[in-house]
Amino acid sequence: RWPSLLKYYSHTDGVSWLEEYKARHSAGLEAQRIVASFSKRFFSEHVPCDGFSDIETLGCPSHFFEDELMCILNMEGRKGLTLKYYAKKILYFLRQQNILKNLKEYLQRPTDRQSFLEGAVLIDQYCNPLSDICFKSVQAQVDDITEKVRKVLRTKNPRHPSLASKAGDVVVLEVELQRQVLDAMNCVLYEQLKYKGNELDYYNSLNSYIHQVLIRRTGIPISLSVLYLTIARQLGVKLEPVNFPSHFLLRWCQGKEGSTDIFDYTYIDAFGKGKQLTVKECEYLIGHHVTEEFYGVVTSKEVLQRMVGNLLNLGKRESTDQSYQLLRDSLDLYLAMYPDNVQHLMLQARLYFQLGIWPEKVLDILQHIQALDPSQHGAVGYLVQHTLEHIERRKEEVGPEVKHRSDEKHKEVCFSIGLVMKHKRYGYNCVIYGWDPACMMGHEWIRNMNVHSLPHGPHQPFYNVLVEDGSCRYAAQENLEYNSEPREIPHPDIGRYFSEFTGVHYLANTELEIRYPEDLELTRATVQKIYASGKE
Repeated sequence: RWPSLLKYYSHTDGVSWLEEYKARHSAGLEAQRIVASFSKRFFSEHVPCDGFSDIETLGCPSHFFEDELMCILNMEGRKGLTLKYYAKKILYFLRQQNILKNLKEYLQRPTDRQSFLEGAVLIDQYCNPLSDICFKSVQAQVDDITEKVRKVLRTKNPRHPSLASKAGDVVVLEVELQRQVLDAMNCVLYEQLKYKGNELDYYNSLNSYIHQVLIRRTGIPISLSVLYLTIARQLGVKLEPVNFPSHFLLRWCQGKEGSTDIFDYTYIDAFGKGKQLTVKECEYLIGHHVTEEFYGVVTSKEVLQRMVGNLLNLGKRESTDQSYQLLRDSLDLYLAMYPDNVQHLMLQARLYFQLGIWPEKVLDILQHIQALDPSQHGAVGYLVQHTLEHIERRKEEVGPEVKHRSDEKHKEVCFSIGLVMKHKRYGYNCVIYGWDPACMMGHEWIRNMNVHSLPHGPHQPFYNVLVEDGSCRYAAQENLEYNSEPREIPHPDIGRYFSEFTGVHYLANTELEIRYPEDLELTRATVQKIYASGKE
């Protein structure tokens, strides 16, 4: 019944299964109640920070609660879209909270107990909380690669000390024996398994996630370096991470251990198939001279900082993700490591302000910035003023605006909520989730979008649509047409507005239907008419 829960039990435990069933049943009912309440409570706004407060104080085992959320997400068919939407949000929150707790515990350990691989897995888990990413599983995959390296090493040197060592053993090898390990690693990773640096799609976030590096066998310098370093250390070669500018490297000591002379080291480019470089060749790699400090070893925390920094930069570049989820996740991770970094705190406050979410949290962040750096009072004051105005406007909001199609001012509105449409000019598929009898955008938007060039200009109905590429757009009626072959629209917010896809159109959920009470019947009639004409 609950295969995903087996890991919480031991074969030697004496378990009262009746009590376990009761606890799981109660947790299931509680999860269903909370998920069902989210649509009514948060339809008009982003789920606020305190929206998860009743989840943080659950009176049932969290793994049972999570299991019910997974059951909702795994429901078959095209129904329950709104339940799935909020179950996903809650599960995202729960898992991220747990991963942050694990990250903080990891950072408090002595540095010699901070595995680079485990740190990379924690970052991966936080950015992909709904994926099944487990440190044990990742470690097992790395162990499999290590075993392949041992087999190659055995053919080259059957008496190599690394062959007799077990996990956790400290093996001290001469330089020549270390070289044999690295040669065997390069043979396995780059010749047999075909690992390579992803030059063609360098700025893909998947290159930074260690479980994706293992699946796709490609990555960027830092992710491939973490893999390379982990395997080398398991075989007795103590490579060290080097925070080299523009291209992360590893270093291998050829002289006295702990030497401060940068020329006592060979530098390894895991992105470049394990190529071994001199100091001068490192400079050729990036095209300019750097000072000695950039050849120094860095801690696991600094490695994680660079990994998160890469994701931050990618999050800023992403234009299709209107929720900026990657940027938000990477900011969370950065501030978990450096909670008093004013630059990143300000970026987080500006991001939430721009997205119009969590105004109370924005005020908390701004207060923290002001305490850390009073010189920021200008920027802080501006954001505080506008955030307070946002909160006041929200208090003044009355109930939802209800749009009746029977109103005279709506007589020109031809399409209805839930219809799957096609854009005549750009060809994208979309579903309607709102409409206005005329364009309600400001003059600047109308000018920028060149709306006046349309035959009917802004004086025609406009529609809010969810587009298959994940974006939300505002389209003129004359630019939309019925989609003769409607299909599901893979948009992350589809469940916020719709409860079901019938195969030809979407059914509005309760909250959307309240706002457009006469649209459902029209949608059904329209679909029947389209199909009748299609058959003719």
